[in-house]
Amino acid sequence: MSRPTTKIRIFIADDHPIVRQGLRRIVEADPGMVISGEADAAAALLAGLETAATDLVLLDVSMPGGLFIETLKELRTRHPTIRVLALSVHPEDEWAVRALRAGASGYLTKDHSPDQLLEAIRRVYRGGKYVSPTLAEQLAKQLDAGGQRPPHELLSDREFEVMRRLGSGLTVSQIAGELALSVKTVSTYRTRILEKMAVATNADLVRYAARYGLIA
Repeated sequence: MSRPTTKIRIFIADDHPIVRQGLRRIVEADPGMVISGEADAAAALLAGLETAATDLVLLDVSMPGGLFIETLKELRTRHPTIRVLALSVHPEDEWAVRALRAGASGYLTKDHSPDQLLEAIRRVYRGGKYVSPTLAEQLAKQLDAGGQRPPHELLSDREFEVMRRLGSGLTVSQIAGELALSVKTVSTYRTRILEKMAVATNADLVRYAARYGLIA
């Protein structure tokens, strides 16, 4: 008698019900995968993983209730054996490298096909890394260019979050409220960001964010 095949247990974390339903249908159509749980916010995800046996999390970059990188790091700290595949509507050059550095095993934009999603899940589950051919080519070009990177990639994760919001036109006070930081702290981040990116005003950041597609 043949032994039962172990299925990949997948937890879906996305704040859009339609997206979660679509991901569930894609996953459940594959006989080698099963859904272990769903969450629509960072706190619900971390709580759900305490009781749901899970091999891999499909983690939306823009899910509410916590900053993406901090949520990812917290997940990896609490559950080091669970692998993470980040999903996003944002361009790969905005979040992919940061996600991989923070512990994700792969990054996939939501405009990819269901077959590409399933391929990414299998590769990540087996212990590999998944990036699209487009991102791999971008990384190779950076190496060929001597490692030169655009200024926003030199920012820390928190500076990057603040920069994206400044680039979207939010005020220091609005950002402080959104990120649960003091106005003084956000002002300090703003000063560092302007210096690192060699720009003088918030208007410069708005133009830069529009150019690179970094609007929050």
